[in-house]
Amino acid sequence: MRTRPLKVALLGCGVVGSEVARIMTTHADDLAARIGAPVELAGVAVRRPSKVREGIDPALVTTDATALVKRGDIDVVVEVIGGIEPARTLITTAFEHGASVVSANKALLAQDGAALHALAEEQGRDLYYEAAVAGAIPLIRPLRESLAGDKVNRVLGIVNGTTNFILDKMDSTGAGYQEALDEATALGYAEADPTADVEGFDAAAKAAILAGIAFHTRVRLDDVYREGMTEVTAADFASARQMGCTIKLLAICERAADGGSVTARVHPAMIPLTHPLASVRGAYNAVFVESDASGQLMFYGPGAGGAPTASAVLGDLVAVCRNKLSGATGPGDSAYTQLPVSSMGEVVTRYHISLDVADKPGVLAQVATVFAEHGVSIDTVRQQGKDGEASLVVVTHRASDASLNGTVEALRNLDTVRGVASIMRVEGE
Repeated sequence: MRTRPLKVALLGCGVVGSEVARIMTTHADDLAARIGAPVELAGVAVRRPSKVREGIDPALVTTDATALVKRGDIDVVVEVIGGIEPARTLITTAFEHGASVVSANKALLAQDGAALHALAEEQGRDLYYEAAVAGAIPLIRPLRESLAGDKVNRVLGIVNGTTNFILDKMDSTGAGYQEALDEATALGYAEADPTADVEGFDAAAKAAILAGIAFHTRVRLDDVYREGMTEVTAADFASARQMGCTIKLLAICERAADGGSVTARVHPAMIPLTHPLASVRGAYNAVFVESDASGQLMFYGPGAGGAPTASAVLGDLVAVCRNKLSGATGPGDSAYTQLPVSSMGEVVTRYHISLDVADKPGVLAQVATVFAEHGVSIDTVRQQGKDGEASLVVVTHRASDASLNGTVEALRNLDTVRGVASIMRVEGE
């Protein structure tokens, strides 16, 4: 074993960063044995240096992150501060001054992953980011390495623990959205401002990363269709149960049937109770991968939290340090296919549409005619009426998003349709 330690700079010492530092200290001997050399925490960049950080030598703490990554003796920079800037500049500076990078920054990687990979390759550095997508769940490495000889066709997953907790609570207790959100906030699963989670921004960034790796193409955050879950109601869950389904906020990345394009999207969807993702409870994450040779695979576990995320960071740190010792770099960006990303209008799936209609003869025939005129085939219809008003629930066969939107607009123009109560996609067939 080499006795001279590999030096690590830690950018950020919050929930995740403090766990990374703790594990580096408490598992130092094991990490050294696995890497082939000791690792040394050489500096910790923070915003508030006066805060007491248990187990971290105050002499290592600095507010000058730029100076830390420019030192020249740093082997690996671990970035867990998040956001676009200053993280992007710090990572590029680290590459230029001889360090490889381990990051958990999903937003930055979804937006500028291609440029960062290009600079890492130019400088002969590693860029690893297992922790950016699903916390402790090994997902990026299996897609990038274990399935490198296979053809991935679909990645379908729950990649945000906050939203899964809220939807699971709504399903299991009958709670409304706000009530479930309040409980998630009280338990620490939701931030004071939950917008990034409940509006799907967090999941969309992860979907962009997953699609790029799975399909070997460029997928940016702007390419991902995003729809939040704030409009999901207890009535939607009641309808889902009648279909033998539940509702999840899903990240879905698909290769077109002809292989000529890909799509990436995030939205609430009904999935059958028989699907493995339906049983993912609480704040857990799970990702379902479908490929030609290996078939169907599911990855499951805690998708957030200090210790689980730090576990993924440390796994990357071990890999990057091993590469440093051998004078090599690991797998980089693979975007050789250069497949176009299709718009949401071209996506084909099933739909569950709930309509408020007049309770009188001929309404169902009018509605069915509109669906037929727009080329959308109906699978099942359920109608309940009382005191002149009725609820009409239509479940379609597979149809494009564009054709469904045209159908809904035409339905709104019918005198007998009082309103469209909800529209939800049905996935996981």
